[in-house]
Amino acid sequence: MTSKHRKSAHRRGVMTSLSLSVPERRAARIVFLGAAGVGKTALIARFLHDRFEPRHARTVEELHALECDLDGDAQLRLEMLDTSGSYAFPAMRALRIRTGDAFALVYSARDRGSLEEARRLRDEILEIKGDAFDAITVVESKSDLANRSRAENARAMRAVELEWRAGFVSASALTGENVAAVFRELLARADLPSRVSPALRRRRQMYSRNCGDEKTKMRKNNSCILS
Repeated sequence: MTSKHRKSAHRRGVMTSLSLSVPERRAARIVFLGAAGVGKTALIARFLHDRFEPRHARTVEELHALECDLDGDAQLRLEMLDTSGSYAFPAMRALRIRTGDAFALVYSARDRGSLEEARRLRDEILEIKGDAFDAITVVESKSDLANRSRAENARAMRAVELEWRAGFVSASALTGENVAAVFRELLARADLPSRVSPALRRRRQMYSRNCGDEKTKMRKNNSCILS
């Protein structure tokens, strides 16, 4: 083998080694949609910070980003987009739908009109993403105020799964009930690796232990590391 060929082979070997050492990286965006005041922001705050803010402040738009270190060298940037319940700019909403990988359609257990808004939003998602798109989870928020039996909850879940071809979770940001289940369902619907869910649980435990009393805000493009 000539010197020129040896150098070429060496370069190919170095390039192969470098390509193998670069960690696999994925990004996914979960978009929270729903009428104003249904509890989208409260659900995200309970998940990220394990706290509940009783005062409602109108959300313009907030992007929360988590850098997840998965098993091995894989990495995931998980984004949660908290949208406004005011839809004065249809073009902007359509853009958010186009760039979303999974959607949480949130309605309030105390406001049946907000369920109709969730239905309308689902129709808009399918119009943009296509009828086969199914990375949608319908979230009934404020379940602590629902005053329904488990059997009624089960019927509501079956109806959504059959008629809407979507996941369904009834959750309460006030008590924290089923908030983690909302995000597990969203991850599953987004077809993310199953090992992401345990990583998220570990992050939530670590964050609560280390940062639970701090007034840390994750608005716009802040992030946490999952381990």
